[in-house]
Amino acid sequence: MSLNDLDFNKIATIKAISCDDILKSRLYSFGIVEGTNVCVTAKSLRKKTIEIRVDKSKVALRHSEANNIKVEVCEN
Repeated sequence: MSLNDLDFNKIATIKAISCDDILKSRLYSFGIVEGTNVCVTAKSLRKKTIEIRVDKSKVALRHSEANNIKVEVCEN
């Protein structure tokens, strides 16, 4: 599933990032890399952006950027 499909407050592990090198470099600078756990904390009203928690930081992503990030929900 993509990061856009992740429910609020569910923790998921990033499995793949499919985008151009410029965007991938930007995501990496925020700590958004394969194997990292993330959690969706907010979505805009029109779902154009989402806010995620990566480690102890919060990052806002465009819908199109989050769609390129494939995640798998962590089992508790």
